[in-house]
Amino acid sequence: MKRYLFILSFLSIGAVSCQEKDAGQKQVPEAVKITFQNKYPGETDPDWKQDDHGYWESHFKKDGEKYRADFNTDGSWIETENSIKDSELPEAIKKVIAEKYSDREITEVEHVDNAKKGVFYDVEFKQKGKNMDVEFREDGTIIN
Repeated sequence: MKRYLFILSFLSIGAVSCQEKDAGQKQVPEAVKITFQNKYPGETDPDWKQDDHGYWESHFKKDGEKYRADFNTDGSWIETENSIKDSELPEAIKKVIAEKYSDREITEVEHVDNAKKGVFYDVEFKQKGKNMDVEFREDGTIIN
């Protein structure tokens, strides 16, 4: 009897988990889903969540790499980003980092394609417990 209760409990938890994911998918505005499909054709199973700013975030994989794309509720695309390794930064950016930020530790690097700013690299530094983001163009120009 205990065995059957255990199996029933396990199946119930699984069913609830699936329903929660489906409920989150159904809440995504249709305009957001359409823009996502137009921008990323063939990506059929993004994970969606709404962030603190009210933007809809889609998390998906493209060519084995993890991406996050943000959209407004009206479906307009905001930006897409993916984490990259420090070694993947363009040489011009590495040079600026060596000249201006050599006393700081790089904690994260992202390649960003933004609707307003275009393509840039977001480098997060840590120094004395504080984080600082610097946005670079491919040629090493700082844009923030």
